[in-house]
Amino acid sequence: MKAVGVVVEYNPFHNGHLYHLQQAKEQTGADVSIAAMSGNFLQRGEPALVSKWARTRMALEAGVDIVFELPYRFATQHAETFAEGSVSILSAAGCDTLCFGSESGDLESFHNTIVFLEENHEAFQEKIKFFTGEGHSYPKSLALGFQSLAPSDSFIDISRPNNILGLHYIQAIISQKSSMKPETITRKNAGYHDEHFASATIASATSIRKALFGTAGEIGTIKQYVPETTYEQLINYKEHYGGFHSWENYWPLLKYKLLQSTPSELKDFYEVEEGLENRLLAAAGSSDSFQQFMESIKTKRYTWTRLQRVCLHILTNTRKDTMKTNQKTVNYLRLLGATEKGRSYLNSIKKDLSLPLVAKLSGFTDPDIELDIKASKIYALGQSGKGQEQLLSEEFGRPPIMLKS
Repeated sequence: MKAVGVVVEYNPFHNGHLYHLQQAKEQTGADVSIAAMSGNFLQRGEPALVSKWARTRMALEAGVDIVFELPYRFATQHAETFAEGSVSILSAAGCDTLCFGSESGDLESFHNTIVFLEENHEAFQEKIKFFTGEGHSYPKSLALGFQSLAPSDSFIDISRPNNILGLHYIQAIISQKSSMKPETITRKNAGYHDEHFASATIASATSIRKALFGTAGEIGTIKQYVPETTYEQLINYKEHYGGFHSWENYWPLLKYKLLQSTPSELKDFYEVEEGLENRLLAAAGSSDSFQQFMESIKTKRYTWTRLQRVCLHILTNTRKDTMKTNQKTVNYLRLLGATEKGRSYLNSIKKDLSLPLVAKLSGFTDPDIELDIKASKIYALGQSGKGQEQLLSEEFGRPPIMLKS
């Protein structure tokens, strides 16, 4: 059976994701689709709108055949590490192709860019160093440095988020000597960070979340932008767990953690660098919401995403000695869910898997599993009452979701 892999967050699964999934299957001729999906906390340093289990069901009902969890260690990192973990999962799962969405949509331009960067590595690093010294954020320095080397139109625009991820996917495939082939599909209509609905049926996950947390807060406003199965899952989640997750749910916990910490203690948390601990402490006491806190600490040097990741690692008590390792690949494949076709595929390759297949946490230990368990406990605190109790019990008690035809 031929398998295509996708790297996803599905926060939540929407019509753009459905288009990408369908095109990935069609372009590659795959029999099954496999997703490496972030857990309860995401690459931009924020809690997922709904839990990984709800998002797994959204994915399976929309046509994904197998969902594996991308561990916290990789899911909440910068693009390069995020890509390395994702590629290692899909490669170990036997995917023939990794199909990613991009603003470019042209695979040749990705390869041209990789060759250009390899040939101009030292000059590029000097440019990055120059622009970061000018006070720009690292992602902005990358884009400015690349532009200053005057590449031609045959290269990708590395200021675009999905192009950057795609570049790192291909580089990870090369560095890991994976047999997977990359394939890309042009993103349809909505941009990654678009905050407003851009068409009648396609909207970014950002704009969908904004609508759900807006003044109206009505789920009905996003109905035309998501599959019916996603819409039903969102309604069910709100009813069963008490609401959706946003950073504001966790602000009291983060504020407490900040105010009871000393500057030297904050410096131990992952990604807290260059005196940032003092800025965090100064803003914590005078901020009444997470939004206000973020606006107080935001500078030209640090992106909103980077600062959210800093906050996330403080919230989850994740320190430098935990995250700063030479680990480039995952140690296991944690199964979150599968369709009947997906189970048939797993049965056919089980003996050839290079990594342990984890369906239940009992009897399996690993530092990354422990980190995921801790993160899931913190995620559960974003709800109260029975919703919190149910989320706390799911990490250990819930088996993978097995969707019948």
